[in-house]
Amino acid sequence: MTPKKIAAFAIGPIGGALLSLISLPVITWFFSQEDVGRMSMLQVTLSFSTLLFSLGLDQSYVREFHEVDNSPALLKRAMLPGLVLLMLALAVLLSFGGILAEWLFGLPKVHLSVLVAIALLASFVSRFLSLVLRMNERGFAFSMSQLLPKLLLLLIIGGYVFTGASKNLTNLIVANTSALTFVLVIYAWNTRKEWLASLRSQVDFNQLRQMLRFGLPLILGGLAFWGLTAVDKIFLRTLTSFEELGIYSVSVSFAAAAVILQSIFSTVWAPTVYKWASKGQGLENVHRVSRYILALVVLGFSLAGLFSWVVTLFLPDSYTEVRWIVVSCIGYPLLYTLSESTVVGIGISKRTSYSMLAAVTAFLVNLIGNWFLIPRYGAAGAAVSTCVSFWAFFLLRTEFSIYLWKPMPRVLLYVYTTLSVAGASTFTLWGEELGKWMSAFWILLLISWLLAFKNEISTASAFIFKRRLFKGT
Repeated sequence: MTPKKIAAFAIGPIGGALLSLISLPVITWFFSQEDVGRMSMLQVTLSFSTLLFSLGLDQSYVREFHEVDNSPALLKRAMLPGLVLLMLALAVLLSFGGILAEWLFGLPKVHLSVLVAIALLASFVSRFLSLVLRMNERGFAFSMSQLLPKLLLLLIIGGYVFTGASKNLTNLIVANTSALTFVLVIYAWNTRKEWLASLRSQVDFNQLRQMLRFGLPLILGGLAFWGLTAVDKIFLRTLTSFEELGIYSVSVSFAAAAVILQSIFSTVWAPTVYKWASKGQGLENVHRVSRYILALVVLGFSLAGLFSWVVTLFLPDSYTEVRWIVVSCIGYPLLYTLSESTVVGIGISKRTSYSMLAAVTAFLVNLIGNWFLIPRYGAAGAAVSTCVSFWAFFLLRTEFSIYLWKPMPRVLLYVYTTLSVAGASTFTLWGEELGKWMSAFWILLLISWLLAFKNEISTASAFIFKRRLFKGT
């Protein structure tokens, strides 16, 4: 993938993150902590339904895309089974009135359940249509489909503030559901040739069985991964309150800077690696890429630790804890991104059961961590537990990939991730008491980073400088 295409894919995550950083302070100033916490339960449910009902066929679609002649038929085989199951499940739940809203928000309102159902359907279909743009390397269309809904959400919330509309949960859910529906419309328009052609194709059940054979082991792994990312919010709601959940949700949202790296890399990396594998070339670049990602991970932790105080400038006084919690919250996107660069052996070997085992084990680590830490430390304990569990997730994926594929240098990977996670956890739990000692730790880690990754820094700087110089001439 060329730098121009990478830049096209990067527009969406970067622009979306920036818009999130604008809309988030608005939400915290005009909506209650309880409603912010309740909205996080909607996000948990959206990710759960997409992972569960996709049946692992979204991963099968990515894996098989470059190896089939009829990609529209592949899209239909991948999306149709899960879509049918999701619609049946929603029909059953809606027949019980407001039970869906009661489970999520503690409010048995029928209209809230209907809005959630619409959001779930829009999110599921958008997932598969986004893969069409991603695999066809249509970076600009992919980015606009991500960027415009964030802009719509910001405009709706701004409209609430400007018109003096009620700052209640219903309007907050309406804003989010409208944004998700809008992204579905954009994806549908940009992929209309592909999905219209898929409607005319026949479902090859033999090929579907093969896809399920690859994807079904990912269901348990997907559920475990969902638990890995969502159990903290469930424990916070169960053991604390929606207010504490709101603080944690804001902390997670401010980790959007790290999500930029995850979004860009995940979007570009999987299609590139599988294209290399299909041609039997380019795989020697995997080790080099993992070093660059590690450099970005260490830099991300260090800068977050040094400058986390900035987030308090944009939030009400009731969110002061966010400055300590956010540093551990970036562990999820950073460590997940790093694991994506080291896990390629599992995908190439098609031994997806090992991905499931890594996710299940890390989920258990997070489950135990949340059980012990949340009652004592609240949102801070949830952040630390999730950060440590993603470190375990990264270690397991890396070791399994090496076992199934081939060795790779990993001493530097393990040393720097251990230092980063330990520093982030300490900062989150006791950073206020340690004060300048934590600042000294992050500065020393940054100096060490400059020495350890001087070649990568030099190469990246030279690449950027040459491109700017070339454009200038």
